[in-house]
Parts: sequence; C-alpha cells; structure tokens
Amino acid sequence: MAGRLDGKIALIIGGARGIGEGAAEVFVREGAAVVLADINAGLGEAVVARFPGRASFETADISRRSDMQRLAAATLGRHGRIDILAQVAGIYPSHPIEEITEVEWDHVLGVNLKGAFLAIQAAFPAMKRQRYGRIVLMGSITGPLVSQAGYAHYSASKAGLEGLARAAAIEGAPFGITVNVVEPGNVDTANARQVAGSAYMDKMGEAALLKRLARPQEIGEAMAFLASDAAAYITGTTLVLDGGQTLPELR
Repeated sequence: MAGRLDGKIALIIGGARGIGEGAAEVFVREGAAVVLADINAGLGEAVVARFPGRASFETADISRRSDMQRLAAATLGRHGRIDILAQVAGIYPSHPIEEITEVEWDHVLGVNLKGAFLAIQAAFPAMKRQRYGRIVLMGSITGPLVSQAGYAHYSASKAGLEGLARAAAIEGAPFGITVNVVEPGNVDTANARQVAGSAYMDKMGEAALLKRLARPQEIGEAMAFLASDAAAYITGTTLVLDGGQTLPELR
C-alpha cells in the first residue's frame, strides 16, 4: 500500500549504508520526509542526494547523548515534529570472549544498546507532546534467538534491546507511542560482505529456508510497516525477519 507514511517526519539513525539506506529508500517512497543521521558524513550526504527535497542529513554519533539531543533539536527545528524514530546504527566486531577488551565491550554496548536508549530519550519529549510516535529498533536474531562464537558483546547488546523496547513501550503507551524491534537474520549488505567475506555470506544465505540473504529494502519494508498506522495496535514486541533460518528443530 503506497503512501503509508504520507506526511510523517522520520528520523533514521545509521542510515548512510546497508539496512539504514534501504530503510530510507522505503520511507521516502512511502511518503515520509526523512532526516538521516550517521557518523559517516560522506556516505550520508550521498544517500540524501538521491532524494532531493525529501531527505536531509545530520552528522551524529548515536553513542553520545549530546549528539542525540542535538539531532532531535535539529529535526524539530527543520520539521517541527518527530513522528518516527528508526534506530539502525550498529557495530559487530568479532573476538572470542577472552580477547574482548573492556574498551571494545563498552563500545559495542555503547552503540548498539546505550545508543538506542539515548535516541529514545531524545525523541520521547517531542513524541509525548504530539501524543504520537513510532519507534523501531534494529535488533537481530543473534542474541535473542541464536548466537555464535566471537559475538558475546553483540549478542548481549541485541538481546538487551528487547527489554529496552518493552520498558519504553510501557512508558510511551499513554502518549500514543509504540516501540518495537525488528530482528533480521543475515542481510546482504556491502559492509557485511567486506567484514565477513562473500563466501561466508553466501553460506549464511543457504542456512535460511528461503535459501538467500535478505535485501536491505526488505528490512526497510518491515520497519515501514511498524512505523505506519497499520501497526497502531502493535507495541513492545519483535518481528523476526530471517527467511526461516531459526525454524528447523533439527539440521
């Protein structure tokens, strides 16, 4: 259904590439005006250049409270509202537990979990004044449903998003704010292929029942649904998008 986000102001954090870029594409197509934020200004500016008059860019680090407060203020200054918050920013370095430094642990949790909290904290006041808001957090099947060696910090951060979403959903409900988490399996992004290698990514695609990786735009479609009024009665829950990867009881 085209136009499901008509007239909405969407703030997408971590939108310079991959899933965030795919979400921006879908949100603009569905009628939203998008403020895209990322730490990579070059990539972010290139994304918004694809949508003249429909998107703007702000440099921001989701792990810094001051940046999130400034980002919310900039969005309100430009548009007067924040209807949708889509938190996509995330990092996933890989090390065995005994090799993860305290600095690395704090950085992963700072971006993936604390960052989501700071983004919600910054957007909540405007959404409460409006008595309307849609918050969509970028989770993963890794942590809540499955895990793998080398990703203890990533798994912990993504599992934590479920608890954060439930608490935020309870606090937001009296003000017409919904909070949900999308939990993708393996998504075919340029960054994932660079980090993990194409052979590994192709192998992971075979692990899904649908025998392929998800496309970033497919995750964006799910986010747009949760951000739309069609999902007005959905809050505090998760939507798994893994192509059936976690379904088989026995392999």
